[in-house]
Amino acid sequence: MASSTDPEVAAKAATPPPKSPVKSDVPPPRKSNFSVVDVALRVLLFSATLVAIILMVTSEESKFVPVPLSPSLLVKRPAKFTHSPAFIYFVAALAVACFYSIITILVSILAFLKPTFHKKFLLHFAFWDVLMLGLVASATGAAGGVAYIGLKGNNHVQWMKVCSMYDKFCRHVGSSTALALFAAVLLVLLSMLSTYSLYKRIRD
Repeated sequence: MASSTDPEVAAKAATPPPKSPVKSDVPPPRKSNFSVVDVALRVLLFSATLVAIILMVTSEESKFVPVPLSPSLLVKRPAKFTHSPAFIYFVAALAVACFYSIITILVSILAFLKPTFHKKFLLHFAFWDVLMLGLVASATGAAGGVAYIGLKGNNHVQWMKVCSMYDKFCRHVGSSTALALFAAVLLVLLSMLSTYSLYKRIRD
């Protein structure tokens, strides 16, 4: 029987056990980073809402129109967005969305530079993007309905079309409504992106 002072046994006992790999030495699993896409979409949202507001505010146009009771008599009348409550609501909603996009651009850049802050804002982005989507979509629908009546009129209730006279005004309104619709699509994409990023964080 080998003695307890056997050199081989003593060497094995003195040999330290192999070190387990330190967690810091193991590279972390690669995660999808949507911060760049998020910032790009929010910059597009800011541009779309700002241009839409400018087009609507500068849509004023004055024309000489005939008086209903005396067609030979012409009166100069302006057309501006403040004449319609739907257009006023449209401009106000886009102004809120534009201001919101500025704030979220700054927050997204901060989250991109410091990823530890990113997951703290994902849930807030998911909530507020949906709220802004509802606001912009409702305002776009209201403005689009009034713009369609101005373009086509309504013979059933004797609402005449005015775009044949106020062509510049209608072009501005139509372009502004199209940009607002594009902004609503961007908000849909942002909402989906925020929700998917949050899902990825929870799953990982």
